[in-house]
Amino acid sequence: MPDTFQILADPTRRRLVEALREGERFVGELVELVDIGQPGVSRQLAILHDAQFVVVRPEGRRRLYALRPEPFRELDQWLEGYRDMWAARLDRFAAELERRKRRKQRGGKKQGD
Repeated sequence: MPDTFQILADPTRRRLVEALREGERFVGELVELVDIGQPGVSRQLAILHDAQFVVVRPEGRRRLYALRPEPFRELDQWLEGYRDMWAARLDRFAAELERRKRRKQRGGKKQGD
């Protein structure tokens, strides 16, 4: 099975995922939202389904597609370790900006006296 990044690397699949964030949608709705023909949307939905990103629910002759939360939870867990690293770097960056701001304010007062 392809990994999460391979699945989400495709721009069409990412647009479909974005379109499904708000809930179940029929293929026809997705065709309108992502502006791709029905065969292309169906092909990408099949890939998302095979990779277990979406579930399909028949309703009469039509099919409703919805996102499964599990792959996104797994992605979120993987990213968690990187968030800590980013947060630490952003904290250091914010501290440096604050230090420069204070230094500039002190320097500005000296020059203005």
